[in-house]
Order: sequence, then structure tokens, then C-alpha cells
Amino acid sequence: MTLSRREFLHLMGLAGAAGLLPGSVFAAARRPADLYEVPRFGNLTLMHITDSHAQLNPIYFREPNVNLGVGAARGRPPHLVGKALLDRFAIPAGGIEAHAFTYLGFEEAARRYGKVGGYAHLKTLVDRLRAERGPGRTLLMDGGDTWQGSGTAYWTRGRDMVEASNLLGVDVMTGHWEFTYLEKEVIANIQASKGEFVAQNVRVREDALFDYAYADYPGFDEDSGQAFKPYTLRELNGVRVAVIGQAFPYTPIANPQRFIPDWTFGIQDEHMQAMVDEVRAKHRPGLVVVLSHNGMDVDLKMASRVRGIDVIFGGHTHDGMPAPSVVSNAGGRTLVTNAGSNGKFLGVMDLDVRGGRLRGYRYRLLPVFANLLPADKAMQALIERFRAPYAARLEKKLAVAGETLYRRGNFNGTFDQVICDALRKVGDAQISLSPGFRWGTTVLPGQAITLDNVMDQTAITYPETYRREMTGAGIKAILEDVADNLFNPDPYYQQGGDMVRVGGLDYVCDPTAAFGKRISDMTLDDGTRVEAGRKYVVAGWATVGSRSPGRPVWELVSDYLKDLGTVKLAKVNTPKLKNVRGNPGIADYPALR
Repeated sequence: MTLSRREFLHLMGLAGAAGLLPGSVFAAARRPADLYEVPRFGNLTLMHITDSHAQLNPIYFREPNVNLGVGAARGRPPHLVGKALLDRFAIPAGGIEAHAFTYLGFEEAARRYGKVGGYAHLKTLVDRLRAERGPGRTLLMDGGDTWQGSGTAYWTRGRDMVEASNLLGVDVMTGHWEFTYLEKEVIANIQASKGEFVAQNVRVREDALFDYAYADYPGFDEDSGQAFKPYTLRELNGVRVAVIGQAFPYTPIANPQRFIPDWTFGIQDEHMQAMVDEVRAKHRPGLVVVLSHNGMDVDLKMASRVRGIDVIFGGHTHDGMPAPSVVSNAGGRTLVTNAGSNGKFLGVMDLDVRGGRLRGYRYRLLPVFANLLPADKAMQALIERFRAPYAARLEKKLAVAGETLYRRGNFNGTFDQVICDALRKVGDAQISLSPGFRWGTTVLPGQAITLDNVMDQTAITYPETYRREMTGAGIKAILEDVADNLFNPDPYYQQGGDMVRVGGLDYVCDPTAAFGKRISDMTLDDGTRVEAGRKYVVAGWATVGSRSPGRPVWELVSDYLKDLGTVKLAKVNTPKLKNVRGNPGIADYPALR
């Protein structure tokens, strides 16, 4: 049972008095009662959320125990999990921040500390910090992946999140999953937003410029072909701040191009450098910020190549990093942050900007605990209004979780396995494939699994399922391609997301190997070796190319859960891994070679 905020604070106060909490100075400053005491520093404050994935209400969310870094990324943030992460950032084990940033002791800690996130609670925290800093001193940025990830966002085409963001007071945003709605819906949502949408790397295709349907959209520039404003300028306490947008560069590859046929994307380092140079020469800002949805490894590489950026506020890879990484480049240094996902964190950077340059900073990534932050009444009313038409359907019990069901990590999570098992069972298939999405919330043991939970894992605009024959060679080619996307040592060849989830299939993976040589020893669940030339019946969903013919995946999963009653997995198809022993990006993994 979740404690009330008053009971929670009372309990933690008693625990602290009894010496039950870690006793270091750092721990004392991070006890639940004063977790949100953030002393003022400098003369302006930038706040950052990202990858909320439409989670308006508080949730449970388990951090990964597998976030492997290979090559130069081995052991470098964000590729740290569990104790390695705590040690790197000097976070004491067993406390509230250890729970926020790692998977360690998840079930017990989740029951003790309660749910995280929720826009009503996030708004309370944002408003508190704005009031403490004073008027005209703060800016709230949203890194994207905001309009997608729940049933209500799917059914309202993201409009619930637009309205919630307006009430929250988002000043600037960029995007990724926002582009999985239709172009006209993207434009309509941006026009309904009170904040500005910036993306220097999204252009209108040349063959679409002649009769471009959105030529009257204020962000479009016909001369440059920019589909949206590349940057915006804001005055904060007398300091001019430039915010340049970087939308997810691989959108047409990772998601269906058919939804947004007129737009091109890309990393575009040269154009980013040109934007930074233009902003600095033309507007002479005291601070240049990039609001990015590249993913942290890509941001780190971009920071090493593009000079003149003071801070990159990053997203996409859902990495909750307690401190920025400092990257040296030809122009000096750039701070790179990443603020987690699902509304769980608020990044707060206080900056001292004087004489036209950054002199100092303080950064805190604040976990949003619903038990510690009262819900803002206006935001709660907005959430309930949008949820009301769907509440009965979303809250209907489908089954009971017999173990923790989660999605987060480079390989199969337990909720991923539920989806894969459902595809195999309902589709009468030998093997199932499910995308390596990083979004998706957690269900604790003993809790009811509702359609809400299922939609948190599956709510996309291309949810149709398929059942088809594939050769063993074809299945291996898919696994190799996705593995290269995840483990290529050059971040610019990584497109985000994790390894494709599998059902009914075991294999060995060597993340350190070269392309085409990472996957081996593929077998069915009964131990039968998968043969290259033999055909197998495969079920799956979320095809990026042409639309699949089957029912939406949430219908299949719901039917499966209702028949199952209680979910206790017989097996999780986690691959055996080679050459990763001792890697600080993996812990408590059951199958190492």
C-alpha cells in the first residue's frame, strides 16, 4: 500500500533520526524531506524534461540492468548501471536517489517510495522552482517524445499532451515520436502549443517545395527549406539565451516515412555549426544551448565536433544521468546532459552567465516522487478531463502480475516477453519479434494489469500485427542489423532503441564483434537449431514499411492476458552474451559466456 505524503515524510524523518539512512554529507542533503531543496546559483535557470511518452499520471519505472557501452563508450556515461552508476556519481546505496537512478532493490524500494512522475506533481515542482528563482529567470525545455506513449495520447492524436504542456509552461521543444502522427496533425499540434518548436535539421524535400501544403506555417522558410524554426532567442534576467533545436535525426528510418513524406532529417553537423556561428555572430548571446533528441552517445560525439555550444540538453535514449558529461572541442568545452524518461525527472541547471559567457553552473537531476510533491489541482483536473472518455476501458483488469513486468534494457524485459508470448500464442507462430522500444512503464507483482499498462507498451500509430514465413537467414539478418544499430562503435551509426525482442528464439550475441558476426547459435525454445535455408512462422508488429494486415497488437495482448489470468513467465528469451564480463553497463544478467 502506498503511503500518503505526510506518512511518508514522517516515516523518513524517524528513519533519519534513528540513523537508518546513509550518513554521508551527500546523503543528508538528499533525504526525502529536502530532496527538492535546490539552492540558487548564478543568474538564470534552465529546466529540462524529455521522453515523457505521454505519461500524465504517476507510474512505476524500473531503470535498466543492461546498458552496454562498447569500444570507446565502454564504462562511460550513460553506459553504467547499478552499483557502477552509484559509484561513479557518489550516490549512497539504499537511499531514495539510488532507487531513482538504478534498478537495485527495485520492488522493495518502489513499494517504500511510491510512484514517480505525473504531470500534476511535475507542475508543482516546476512552479516551486520558478517561484524560488523569481520572474524572468527560468526557461522550461522539452526534448520531445512527449505526444506518444499512452492510450489517451493515441486516441487524442497527442492533443492531451499539448494541453498539458501548455499548462506546465513549456517554453521550447523539439521532437521525435511527434512525427509519427500525420504531417497535418504535427502542424496542428505545434500551432496549438504555447511554446516554440525548434528543429534545425528538418527540411522540406525539394520535390515538395513547389506545392508545399504548409507554406503558411510561421516556422517554414522557403529560401532555406527549413520546415521549422531552427532556433529561438530568449532574454533571461538580462542574458540572451539561444536555443537551437535538434530533432531525432533518424526519424524516417526508425519510424514510417509515409506519415511525413515531405520532410527530411539527419544529424547535419555542418548545418549545426553554421547555426551556432550565425547565432553567435548575429545575436551575440551569452549562452548557446542545443535542445537535442539525438541520444546521448550522438550528443557526446556532436559536442566534440561542433564548437561554440555551451550546453546540450539531450534525450531519446532515456538515460537519467545525475551529472553532465564535459566534452572538450576546438572551441572550449560543452556540457552534455540527459534527463531520463516518463516524466520521472526534471533537469535543473543553474548558470552564472556574465560578460557574454558561461562562468559556472550547478546541475541537479531531480526525481519526481508523487508522494513528496502534492498534485497541482489545475493540472489534475485537465488530466481527468482528457482521461474521462476512456477511463473505464483503460482501467479494466485484464490479468494480475505474478512478477515485476518492465521494459528497459538492451535485451528482453519481462513485459516485452509478455508481448512476444502473446504474439506467438494468438498468432500460432514459432517465433515472435517485437521492437526494442525504450518507452514503457512497470507493473509490480500482485498488481492488476490493465489496458492502461498494455497501451503504455504498445500505443503507436502503426500497431498492426503480422504473421508470415521467414527463413532462418532472414531472421539472423534482422538480428544482425538491429545489433549493429545498437552496438556500432560509431555513435552516428546508432539509431536509438534497443535489441529487437524475441519470443521462442534463443541466440548468442557478442556486442564487441563486427557487423554480421554478432549473432550465432540460434535455436528454438525446444533446442532445435535454426537453419539458414529453412522457413519459420514469425509473428510481429510495428512494421516501418508497408502497413501490416493484422489487428492492433494491444488487442492480441489483451486477449492473451485475459486467458492467462496471472502472469508468471516460464522463460525470458534473453540471449547469451559473449565478451562483456566486467563491463560496468551490465549487472545481474543471467546468461554470460
